[in-house]
Amino acid sequence: MAIEASSANFDQLTTGPLTVVDFWAPWCGPCKMMAPVMEKLEEQFGDRIKFVKMNVDGNQEIAQRYKVMSIPSLVLFRDGKAVEKVTGVYPEAKLAHYLNRKLAEN
Repeated sequence: MAIEASSANFDQLTTGPLTVVDFWAPWCGPCKMMAPVMEKLEEQFGDRIKFVKMNVDGNQEIAQRYKVMSIPSLVLFRDGKAVEKVTGVYPEAKLAHYLNRKLAEN
């Protein structure tokens, strides 16, 4: 299960070789569609990539810091620095291919 982030622990959670932060909200329909996809990806990549969820409700300052204008948005962190962002709903296979490419860049 992805780690729930807050403004208090966000910077600490994004350290490490590769972290994917899922910016979402409970009222967001597309976010609900992405939830099972993210769970499957975490099962597949959880030993190599850290998965973090950030509820944008109540954490707007962090969403703004990473220019998250719409959700769902996935922000990829490498060694604590945001390096890429993808926004919208993606099929599991497409995101798995993307994550495999990012792992190969190490």
